[in-house]
Amino acid sequence: MNRLQRALDALVERIDTPAPIVLVDVMQGNIDRVQGFADQHNLKVRPHVKTHKCVEIGRRQIEAGAVGITAGNVGEAEVFAAAGFDDIFLAYPIWAAGTKKARIRRLAESARLRVGVDNMPAIEALADAMGDEPDRLRVVIEVDCGARRSGAPPDAAGDLARAARKRGLVPVGVFTYPGHGGAGRDARRRAAQDQEAALVTAVRSLADVGVTAEVVSAGSTPTLEFSTSGVINEIRPGEYVFGDLNNARLGSCTDDQIALFVAATVVSDWVPGQVILDVGTKALSREGSPELGYGGIAGTDAVLAKLNEYHGFLPLPDGEFRPGVGTVVPVVPNHVCPVVLGFEELIATDSTGTSLQRWPVDARGFLN
Repeated sequence: MNRLQRALDALVERIDTPAPIVLVDVMQGNIDRVQGFADQHNLKVRPHVKTHKCVEIGRRQIEAGAVGITAGNVGEAEVFAAAGFDDIFLAYPIWAAGTKKARIRRLAESARLRVGVDNMPAIEALADAMGDEPDRLRVVIEVDCGARRSGAPPDAAGDLARAARKRGLVPVGVFTYPGHGGAGRDARRRAAQDQEAALVTAVRSLADVGVTAEVVSAGSTPTLEFSTSGVINEIRPGEYVFGDLNNARLGSCTDDQIALFVAATVVSDWVPGQVILDVGTKALSREGSPELGYGGIAGTDAVLAKLNEYHGFLPLPDGEFRPGVGTVVPVVPNHVCPVVLGFEELIATDSTGTSLQRWPVDARGFLN
């Protein structure tokens, strides 16, 4: 029997479905493995909390050796700062307007705060938001390495750093996101090479204007094992903590390193060759495609072929897997981050299913 199913069978009388189940021993193994990798390559780990949004898990990452955390928005940063996290990187091109002006000032007073920037207007807005104390805020210039998301051209990093310094902000380095590494197994290494080239150019660009890049920060989980060049000194993986089907397909985690699944119950079986589970887009998000499916049943070849809001359509492949109504099965999501966002708490257990704790998803709902 699959290990996820064994843990689930031991829990089934103590939970309601759908429910996100975290195997703490597997998760801790992931935390320790990546921290050990980073230590071996003289890299600092600054994990992205958008994946778990959970203070308990963030504390475990810090205890393992992480230097601080990465947050995706001001709200996430506020939740973790209130919980005592004092070294936070807001790796997003924040537009400091409205209430964000005062919120960023407060964060800069309560924690060692870094904020990502990739354009001149954002620099001006951040400096204005900091009032007469702009030097309390450190900024990291975001550059694009091929993902074509946010991020300035790498050779523009120096001009942005110089503008930030002129306004009294403190430019401390550069970062990028190699999101195109998720396009396939071969894409991971190529994206990491693009990442290195972009960061090397950006560091030189900062040096040209007299700014030392103390921070040279790389992501992501798919490219992590290739992010070991001499210029990089920090990594920001997020999904590594749980793993998911996307990362398993890419080769950036193994099936045995998947630490989160969603417990789901078969609730209907009227259609021949298909059952309906009590998981839909509300629990699993819309991550997937008709070709890949929308989540897989651990230990089988079965994948969800379609989702409504509360219904998961599961065709049954040829073989012995024939779950009847009332059967509880472990669904491994394609992309774990949006799954966590849908629940108020995580059910924490171990691979035997004998323990049970409930960890709040502390930053759930904090999207701005």
